[in-house]
Amino acid sequence: MKDIDVVVLCGGKGTRLNEVVNDRPKPMAEINCHPFLDILIDYVASFGFKRVILSVCYMADYIKDYYRNKRFPCEILFSQENEPLGTAGAVKQAENSVQSNPFLVLNGDSFCPVDLLHFLDFHSKNGALVSVVVVESEDVRDFGTISLDDSQRIVRFEEKKEGKKSFINAGIYLFQKEVFSLIPSHVRYSLEHDLFPTLVDQKFYGYVTQEKLIDIGTPARYEQAKRILHHKDTM
Repeated sequence: MKDIDVVVLCGGKGTRLNEVVNDRPKPMAEINCHPFLDILIDYVASFGFKRVILSVCYMADYIKDYYRNKRFPCEILFSQENEPLGTAGAVKQAENSVQSNPFLVLNGDSFCPVDLLHFLDFHSKNGALVSVVVVESEDVRDFGTISLDDSQRIVRFEEKKEGKKSFINAGIYLFQKEVFSLIPSHVRYSLEHDLFPTLVDQKFYGYVTQEKLIDIGTPARYEQAKRILHHKDTM
C-alpha cells in the first residue's frame, strides 16, 4: 500500500455549506476541533499509504499553509488548479504528481470507512480500469445512482436523480493511469457527469460496502457528521 498514491479532491467551493462554514474550504470544516481533511488523511495513513496529493483550488493557501506545518506519517504534496476544472479535471491536473499505477482518489468532503486493502484487491482481481466504492442508500437525490450486473460491473451511472433505494457513489475510487488519457487537459470535466458515463462498456466496477457514507456537503449533513465522528478514535 505504501507505493500507491492518494489524490484527495479538496478544491471545491462548498456553496451549500457556506451558511455555516464560510471562512475556509469545505474539507477544512472542523470536526471536534480538527479539520475534516485530517480525518481522511489519518484514515488513509492507517493503511500504510505514504504519499497524499491534495488537489486544491478554492482558498488553496488555507489548505497549503495548514499542511505545510502539520506532521503526518505520510508525505503531503499539492496539486493546484488556477481555475476550477471539475472533479475529473482536478485528477488530470495531478497527473504529473502521480507515480503509482493504480492510484487512489477520494472526495475531500465525504468519508466511508471501507477497508482499502480489500478494495485494492477487488480492483486488481477484476483487472479494472476504474473501481468505485458504492453503498446502498434510500437518499439518492444528491448522489450518483449506480447499477451493477452480477459480476459487480457498473452498467449504468446516473447523477443526482429522484428514485428508490439504490447504490450510490461513495466518492472513493481506484484508477489505472491510462484513465489520464481519457480526460482532456485544461478544461472543466467531471468524473460523475463526463467521464463515468463513457466507461460503462469498459472494465468499470463497483465495490459494494455496508459501511456508512458520511458527507459534509450541507449544513444538516455536516451536523450529522459531527455527531457521528465525535472523535477520531471511534474510527
